[in-house]
Amino acid sequence: MTKTGQFATLAVHAGQEPDPITGAVIPPISLSTTFAQSAAGVHRGFDYSRSGNPTRQAFETAVAALEKGKYALAFSSGSVTTATVLNMVGQGGHVISVNDTYGGTFRYFTKVAKRNGVEVEFLDLFDPNVLKKALKPNTKMVWIETPTNPTLRLVDIKAIAEIAHSQPGVVLVVDNTFMSPYFQNPLELGADIVVHSVTKYINGHSDVVMGVAITNSDEYNEELKFLQNSIGGVPSAFDCFLANRGLKTLHLRMKRHEENAIAVARFLEASDKVEEVIYPGLESHRQHALAKKQQRGFGGMVSFRLKSGGLPASNRFLSTLRIFALAESLGGVESLAELPAVMTHASLTPEARQEVGVTDTLIRLSVGIEDAEDLIEDVRRGLEAALP
Repeated sequence: MTKTGQFATLAVHAGQEPDPITGAVIPPISLSTTFAQSAAGVHRGFDYSRSGNPTRQAFETAVAALEKGKYALAFSSGSVTTATVLNMVGQGGHVISVNDTYGGTFRYFTKVAKRNGVEVEFLDLFDPNVLKKALKPNTKMVWIETPTNPTLRLVDIKAIAEIAHSQPGVVLVVDNTFMSPYFQNPLELGADIVVHSVTKYINGHSDVVMGVAITNSDEYNEELKFLQNSIGGVPSAFDCFLANRGLKTLHLRMKRHEENAIAVARFLEASDKVEEVIYPGLESHRQHALAKKQQRGFGGMVSFRLKSGGLPASNRFLSTLRIFALAESLGGVESLAELPAVMTHASLTPEARQEVGVTDTLIRLSVGIEDAEDLIEDVRRGLEAALP
């Protein structure tokens, strides 16, 4: 089936060949753990489901096409994706990460990678030139998120790629979870590997935990394929089926997420109960110009700070909401709200949270695809309760 065409066509058709036996238009779920061979070592591309599965392959082919990549490798979670990619860095290697990163990534870098003899250094990469001074002879990888979680800071992917690649052997990894392939394609801007928590926008329905890594490099694909098989953190065929189904409507969902997020962000910006609204689609965002340069849209994530009241005010806001569910995660069709300081980023030390601006009044919204008017009314109700 075609691997060319516009985004929506690829989302529906890439990797989705009809079943050769039944003609089924939707790739069936292959639950088999093993596959018959015509002779010892001779098979039809699959021998054992940890090494490869037809349902997983259909999803990997589709997501690679949407990320403008040659290869994609699916994993059982975003965290397993992170761990597997970090295994490319040998003992004694040096990794540079943006300092404002997802709490789970921060936890892995500081608690697990360190045990494996990998040094991780965290930098504010608002100015890409900071990276030049930080590169060491043993630097093997640069890891960035853009926008970052939860303060929605941007990193100039193209500028970082040029600096990172000035030293041979440095791999640039970009976590593209917040933007999804619909709004941003880091491989086209110089990234070597793109990772996603598929749990979020790609699946989009809050019913699958999964991750994926995409690359155009034959070398990196071979290494990741070996690690994927050896470590074994692969997703089930059923999860791949669900993620593949979610992927087919990604373009439709992302448009609605963005429309609603802009409406909510503008409402918050007009409120006298809000100190700051952080959304790259607002002209007030200090990197709005960069967002327009490297993204095709602004996504569905909005963060904001209450003007006062500390943790009690934040809790009043969150407990009053009726449509936004107080829950971790993001990117589903339903709207979610959370307090990073005590939820997704609780694993950071108080000092680390303070450094990146994760305060007790910072609230993160994952704006869903409901009616914008209802979402705005829900936020208005929460603000009134938080700061009456």
